[in-house]
Amino acid sequence: MRLLRLLSRVAFICNICFLLASFIQYIPNPPQGAWVSTGIVLGYMVSILVNVVVNCWLIVLLLGKRLRTSGVPVWLLIVNGVFFMVQLFLFSTILASLYFSS
Repeated sequence: MRLLRLLSRVAFICNICFLLASFIQYIPNPPQGAWVSTGIVLGYMVSILVNVVVNCWLIVLLLGKRLRTSGVPVWLLIVNGVFFMVQLFLFSTILASLYFSS
């Protein structure tokens, strides 16, 4: 269960990077550099992968009624779940716009 706690924390950090990468799109002159590039990669690529793993693992624990023994704080479960739903919505709208644009 320590791996789940670690992955939940990594997912939270990646979700913060997702939020920052989303805000960078709306800046007229976005900053450049290695830190910004790393944040964008963590935010858009790694966060969705880590969130899928964490949330699927949590659903399995929830179905097995062992969620309380995971040791992950409730606020972290909620925040990661909300970020995951937002990411799924954004990526599905992007894919739908690409599919229906032609």
